[in-house]
Amino acid sequence: MYLELKKRVITSLILILILILMFINNIIYGFVSFALFALIFVEFSKMISIIFSKKKIFQLIINVIFIFYLSLFLSIFFLGINFFQLKIIIFLILLICVASDIGGIIIGKIFKGPKLTKISPNKTISGSLGSFIFSIVISVFLLNLTLNTEIIFNVTLGITVSLAVQLGDLFFSFLKRKSSLKNTGNILPGHGGVLDRVDGILLGIPCGLIFTLILSS
Repeated sequence: MYLELKKRVITSLILILILILMFINNIIYGFVSFALFALIFVEFSKMISIIFSKKKIFQLIINVIFIFYLSLFLSIFFLGINFFQLKIIIFLILLICVASDIGGIIIGKIFKGPKLTKISPNKTISGSLGSFIFSIVISVFLLNLTLNTEIIFNVTLGITVSLAVQLGDLFFSFLKRKSSLKNTGNILPGHGGVLDRVDGILLGIPCGLIFTLILSS
């Protein structure tokens, strides 16, 4: 438990540092963000090439769709450079994603219990509930502290983001199982690939932003 938790905490601190760069130096922030997304695509493409090794057209279609998705994601981050409030929202949603990740590990390891799914054997129902609880608590605390939004909005955002994080995590776990890979890469010694560390966040942040934009419009 402690090793996995340590990995998640270190990853979270790095991601938070990158977002802090958004407030300090736009050039560094842009370069680091682009590099991360490039590494994510390389790792994703490797899995797809293994899964669809004999179906090149499928590889092409899926990679194009994923590039489009990453481009939208990257566009949101670069928009944040020019809009201060968007920077704040992205930062807060990232922290909720981190809370979901860490909550799942801590509660899941403490209470264990029935497995959540065969896709990822290490995940338990208690861990999933822990993810929701941690996300809700952090969402309520941070949003009340910074944006002073209503409690129902804060709770619902926490649930939405945690659900997206867990689904993203399961999706990439499924791809790793299908491609018979333990990790998406080895660029981070002891931590695997970049995608191993940000799998849930790739879905958590966009879903959190969409939820926020819909309810605030």
